[in-house]
Amino acid sequence: MTSIRQRTVALVLGALAIGTLVIGVFNFRDSSHEIAEIYDAQLAQTARILQGILHTPLAAGTRRELYQSVNDALANAGHTRYGHPYESKMAFRVWRREGTDIVSSASAPPLSTMPQHPGFTEIRAGGVGWHGFLLPDDKEDMMIWVGERDDVRADLVDRIVRHTLTPNVIGLFLLALLVWLAVGWGLRPLRRMAQLIRQRDAESLAPLKLAPLPTELEPMQAALNRLLQEIDTLLKRERRFIADAAHELRTPLAVLRLNAQNALEARSEQARIESLGYIISGTDGLARVFNQLLVLARMEPKPEWQDEDRMEVYHVLQQTLVELSGWVLDKGLDFVLDAEPGHAQVRGDPTMLGIAIQNLVTNAVNVSPAGGEIRVVLEVEEAHCEIRVLDQGPGLDQEQAARMFERFYSRGSAEGAGLGLSIVQTITHHLGGTVTLENRSEGGACATLRLPLVH
Repeated sequence: MTSIRQRTVALVLGALAIGTLVIGVFNFRDSSHEIAEIYDAQLAQTARILQGILHTPLAAGTRRELYQSVNDALANAGHTRYGHPYESKMAFRVWRREGTDIVSSASAPPLSTMPQHPGFTEIRAGGVGWHGFLLPDDKEDMMIWVGERDDVRADLVDRIVRHTLTPNVIGLFLLALLVWLAVGWGLRPLRRMAQLIRQRDAESLAPLKLAPLPTELEPMQAALNRLLQEIDTLLKRERRFIADAAHELRTPLAVLRLNAQNALEARSEQARIESLGYIISGTDGLARVFNQLLVLARMEPKPEWQDEDRMEVYHVLQQTLVELSGWVLDKGLDFVLDAEPGHAQVRGDPTMLGIAIQNLVTNAVNVSPAGGEIRVVLEVEEAHCEIRVLDQGPGLDQEQAARMFERFYSRGSAEGAGLGLSIVQTITHHLGGTVTLENRSEGGACATLRLPLVH
């Protein structure tokens, strides 16, 4: 069952049905007990009334006439227009202790064995159960038994329970209709919100504005609007990225086409080889751009780190510099790591941190003169650690410093795609840190990566 309305109505009606059943069982037991008390009292009272009648001082002949009159009157029980059907199901019997009958009603059951224990008794005669009250009379040396058939009480209890439950069952169906309508009215704002969402243009990212809005739906609308805003931000970022990439790739592709055309039209082998060399160089540049674009795509959206996603900074730094050392030395540069092994953990992906370090070192190598030095320093503080990459290049002027982290901005190096520092900034943001560039007093520049530690 996926409908909130159906689920709510089913739960409410189920609770009401169970409650009604419990109340019905309680009413049945309570009614049975109260009816038994009333009937028992009537039996005992009737027995004592008979005892009083039988104690009336009369002559022997007159007493027999009294007994006969009583028998004749009770013989008509249940057969006159003023009677009651239950009369024939109630009876009494009076006998001497030695077993001689004195008087009895016409409906009295034949007792093969007379009850012997005073008080309320249960007997069965002729296949019918009887509930009776036995009153001994020591003065007249007789036993007075008054009883009624068990089905009288059962029928009365059944009538009471049926008359009690029938309105409840009928009311349950009426209540189901009312609950269905009430729940539908209560869910109307939710239906309006769903209808508003269905009617929206698939490309619309404008925030939802539904008013008046119940308190329960305000968090839902706020969450949807926040999601729409995030999607809008991502789409704008993607469109800007695609536009920048298309702009930056247009010129290299045009140059490649021109060199390919020159190779086709070359009049000498030397000119053809030179043009092909330009094509290979341009292709390598495009490959670097594409690789950087893939890294940027991997950085979006910002990942959510778990507590167990930790890495040792020194280990990542050492492994990354080992991979770069051959390439740096081949450029004719000295490569120095100034760090002591220690416990410094940050939360994040070691591959991402390795890419950031690699891009900082690559940027430093591209601006350093032959014979220069690239120094990487790791310093661990109480709450943060710093990775600094120092080069001996020309440094940064004011305009360059302001634009170094822009995508596709390059300060003239043929080896750069203008994405390295932008990727470093994105990774650092994901890791919860900061990255800065500044000139060194002794010449060159220093790139500082500052990351928060976890303990």
